Amino acid sequence: MLNIKRIARRLESSEGVEIAEAALVLPLVFMILLGIVWFGRAFNIYSTITQAAQQGAITAARASCATCGALPNNFPVASTVDNAIFAVLQASSLDPSQIQLPANPPTCGAQPCSAGLCALPPLPPGGGCTTATGGKVYVCQNVQLNPTAGNTQPPQCGTVVSFQYPFQFYLPFTSLNMQKIILSAQAQSRMEN
Repeated sequence: MLNIKRIARRLESSEGVEIAEAALVLPLVFMILLGIVWFGRAFNIYSTITQAAQQGAITAARASCATCGALPNNFPVASTVDNAIFAVLQASSLDPSQIQLPANPPTCGAQPCSAGLCALPPLPPGGGCTTATGGKVYVCQNVQLNPTAGNTQPPQCGTVVSFQYPFQFYLPFTSLNMQKIILSAQAQSRMEN
């Protein structure tokens, strides 16, 4: 009887409770921290591709020769836009070969600028968007950036650059493990003559 009371007292003591609680809580804390790291990485990649799209749009919108005037052939070719996008991606250690063409082109080809409004490059046949980077990036030049009917501002011509980049989560023991999400980037810039 004395042994049973001694055993009961040992079971009531809290010496091993901390270890059991830690064994239950630490994996949860670790998963939360790992999730924060991977969602932070996804946000970092999204910020980087958005910056790359902005640089691509700025490059596509600026004349390649400042003293040549606004000639149709004075605007950068697709490879120049590619180089601007690639430079931003490579600066953040992202692989430019992972760039993907969006499923739908941006809604920029519907309202081309008239020739009288902007002396800019002519639209390619069939619309305002072409693809660059080997068919992975939409580059739309000479498009109206504010085409809404009730807009009181004068129309502005510009460029739109759009592409996608994949990201894969590594969160073991969750439903997000090895899930691939597609991050989209689109930016526009006014063309200046």
